Amino acid sequence: MVQQSKSIFAKYKWLIVGGSVLLAVAAITYFSRAKPVEVVLLKVERGMVEASVSNNRAGTVKACRRAKMSPPAGGQISKMKVKKGERVVAGQVLLELWHKDLHAQEELAQEQAKTVASRAKEVCAMAEAAQRDAERSVQLREQGFISSQLLDKSLTDAKARKASCEAAQGEVEQSSARIEVARASLDRMTLRAPFAGIVADISGELGEYATPSPPGIPTLPAIDLIDDSCLYVSAPIDEVDAAVVKVGQSGRITLDAIKGKQFAGKVQRIAPYVIELEKQARTVEVEVAFSELPKEENLLVGYSADIEIVHKVKENVLRIPTQHLMEGKKVLVYKADGKLEERVVITGLANWSYTEILSGLQEGEQIVASLDRVGLKAGAKAKPEKSPATQSSTAK
Repeated sequence: MVQQSKSIFAKYKWLIVGGSVLLAVAAITYFSRAKPVEVVLLKVERGMVEASVSNNRAGTVKACRRAKMSPPAGGQISKMKVKKGERVVAGQVLLELWHKDLHAQEELAQEQAKTVASRAKEVCAMAEAAQRDAERSVQLREQGFISSQLLDKSLTDAKARKASCEAAQGEVEQSSARIEVARASLDRMTLRAPFAGIVADISGELGEYATPSPPGIPTLPAIDLIDDSCLYVSAPIDEVDAAVVKVGQSGRITLDAIKGKQFAGKVQRIAPYVIELEKQARTVEVEVAFSELPKEENLLVGYSADIEIVHKVKENVLRIPTQHLMEGKKVLVYKADGKLEERVVITGLANWSYTEILSGLQEGEQIVASLDRVGLKAGAKAKPEKSPATQSSTAK
């Protein structure tokens, strides 16, 4: 019996060993096979695509009106009427220079005008009396009561008195002009705000001597006034993009100082010449005005800013995010069997956000959005990555 059992074991020994080897190979193959790559998928849909151009160097926020002012005449500052950061209205006095001598000259001119006016009044009254005497002399001569010689004398006296009256009236006008000259000199001692705004800087102090800038010799302005009710961004655009930019086109403004926000704007000016700072980087200066100034953010003149000018728009076109487009205009398409297919697409309008797809994809297809995953390539097996919400619901 024992001998028979040994015979049976020897007979099936190789079958058992062979089966064990096959099971081991199958187990190794099963557990060492490539696992599907988890990927983030994005459905191809329709929407709006814009073509835009941007500045190639940082732009600057500027005020529509900014005046760096000094008094029209030189003199010692006697009154400083404003402080840095103060808001002023148009016509408000900002500073005054010492002007007591000019004020005295104005008062003297006014007194002289009064004297001249009184003298003119007296002379003209005498001229009117002489004219009446002349008219009576004419009547007396017609009646034969006076001689022709007395008539001529009366008429001549009337003409002379009239001429003296006219001369006196001319002196009155000259006196008025002298008063205006004195007042104009006084006005040159006063610096007024040409528009409403905010005082950005003051370079003069009480007692210091302020002078206007001589031609060709720049000097520090006494007061720097900014109209911050109207702001725009001036930024350089590469010369190859300048041809598509037109006045009135819409744009978007972003500021380094105000993160995560965009502000609407419009192109208000395009420089009529190319700036050649570097031979390899020729640019055209473009100005984009804010459509509406920010109300909550503190927008300051001088902030660095970037502009994006939209020059063409297409509605309801097939599109994908530009960042999901691989080199060579390729995308990875997720197929129904879980495999990834590399596909070349033909693109149309594009910007940093979206690219128009003319052919190569169909609406509703899914493409891989997580292109940085290890093992991601054409033909690889993939499975959609579960969102946190899906994972929590599955756990429940």
